[in-house]
Amino acid sequence: MKHTYVALAPIRICDLGGWSDTWFAKRGCVLNVAVKPYAQCILEVTLVPEAEERFFISVDDYGDRYKVDPQNVVFGKHPLLDACVKSLDIPRGLDIEVSLHSSVPGGSSTGTSAAVTVALLAALDCLTRTTRRLSPHELADKAHRVETELLKQQSGIQDQLCSAYGGVSYIEMDAYPHSVVSRVPVSDATLAEMDKRLALVFLGHPHYSTTVHEEVIRGLVAGSADAKLDPLRREAQRGRDALVAGDLKAFGEAMIRNTDAQANLNASLVSETARKIFDIAKRHGALGWKVNGAGGDGGSVTILGDGDAGHRADMIGEIQALGGGIREIGIRLDGEGVRVING
Repeated sequence: MKHTYVALAPIRICDLGGWSDTWFAKRGCVLNVAVKPYAQCILEVTLVPEAEERFFISVDDYGDRYKVDPQNVVFGKHPLLDACVKSLDIPRGLDIEVSLHSSVPGGSSTGTSAAVTVALLAALDCLTRTTRRLSPHELADKAHRVETELLKQQSGIQDQLCSAYGGVSYIEMDAYPHSVVSRVPVSDATLAEMDKRLALVFLGHPHYSTTVHEEVIRGLVAGSADAKLDPLRREAQRGRDALVAGDLKAFGEAMIRNTDAQANLNASLVSETARKIFDIAKRHGALGWKVNGAGGDGGSVTILGDGDAGHRADMIGEIQALGGGIREIGIRLDGEGVRVING
């Protein structure tokens, strides 16, 4: 008999306090917002004799399908996925088909890789020989360790936590990587306004870690990291307080100050394309704008509109008229975090 599991994990936008959730920051505060579209993992599993066991992964967005040996994982074209398999004790005697999909472009600075990782781990966790499933915090921690320990990559903790918990989250990191995650108590009316006003704009090409990021990290390690990162931490707190109060104008101001604080780390973290889009947003009455993720060339930005549908339509039209692949990605707020549906 075939069993099907579908795991869905949201992506992350509007991360106030980003850069402070890292090993070189040591402590931090981040507020972020979980949104759809989801990263999706479909897991189909059938019990078979050990001699007939197979494990295939299909990466739908790249048109790739390849075989994995869970007992001897070799990192190939998709090392993040391979590392997820390696991190879990996959039982023997199973025929496994995994299909992964995300409609958000890779390198969009929205924590897409973290969402894919959390979704895959949540689905594969259903196969382990235990009645207790991993908690959201355990899933996020395992996803973070996949990137930092198995793949030796730079990664803050916020993306994995956002995908695991969902909603509007406030993350307090007292000593890297230990954290406490609180769901921000945002009223239904404010959530409805956020859903209507928030816009995600892809800047036309992917963003990946660059020499600029390495330069910022070296500067923070060598100098007074607290003095440089405290403005970002403060905006996470101010953003949280603004949303609790239902004050979207104050939330938008926190977004703008946070982006300015990112630029103070290195001017290249706010690209010329992003600045052009922010100028357009301002002309159309937007309350706030934020470079998503670490910043730099490519990726995406979040805009908080004024609530007027006509202003929003005109703004998006003018932004997309810049060309070069710049486009809006439709989003909706997610209040659940990762979930697994047993088909």
